[in-house]
Amino acid sequence: MKNQKSKGSNKEKKDKGFVDRAKDQIKTHKGSFLLYLILRAAIIVVMILNILGRDWQNVAICVASLLLFLFPSFVESKWHVRLSDTLVNIILLFIFAAEVLGEIGAFYVLIPWWDTMLHTLSGFLIAGVGFSLVHLLNDNRKIVFSLSPFYIVLTAFCFSMTVAVFWEFIEFGADRIWGVDMQKDTVVHEISSVMLDPDGGNRPYRIDDITTTVVNGEQLPIYGYLDIGLMDTMNDLTVCCIGAAIFCGIGYASMKKGEKSEFDI
Repeated sequence: MKNQKSKGSNKEKKDKGFVDRAKDQIKTHKGSFLLYLILRAAIIVVMILNILGRDWQNVAICVASLLLFLFPSFVESKWHVRLSDTLVNIILLFIFAAEVLGEIGAFYVLIPWWDTMLHTLSGFLIAGVGFSLVHLLNDNRKIVFSLSPFYIVLTAFCFSMTVAVFWEFIEFGADRIWGVDMQKDTVVHEISSVMLDPDGGNRPYRIDDITTTVVNGEQLPIYGYLDIGLMDTMNDLTVCCIGAAIFCGIGYASMKKGEKSEFDI
């Protein structure tokens, strides 16, 4: 009986601790909590509609989005840090824009600059996460070394670009294995390649003003040549680099002035 009572009391303490943590996060993120509820409700509605339509791929995307919405809370509970409302809001909006609007709403196809905008924002966000984590270690008294503002932003920049490169690996792997076309193709109108050198040498042979592409004897319904993923990948990495550089510039300036950025933890 005593063992059962002790087990019951331990369970109540754990439940109470979870509830208390949830209440604390709601209090500390009052501005983000309303946005969280609205976006979560929208995802649930979209998921129900796709369940009725038996589109299980979109249902899986909705479930993944709901799980990703727990990422800020997980970070705060796991590492005992407080993310700023601005950073939390951007993370929530990014997940919704990428998964629900981009994939399910087909914004990647309907709006040409949607993917570019999200990759730019991802570079900004990931640099913010890297900056915050390094800044947290830098302020820890148990750590014997201390990084200068330049090395903190350099680490944040490298962290952002490393994540971006690994994400492109994931896109390439998914396209090769499952053929999902995560690396969207690009139509180009001129190419330069040594493979087309009529002498079989190493001189690049250039073709300008490509108007048609023929595959297996059939003309593709595009005006130009179909580039398979390369330009999309390089564009994604470029805009991610720009986003990371913008955040690092802001972070460096705020650290030099001794101010706390809106994106600091």
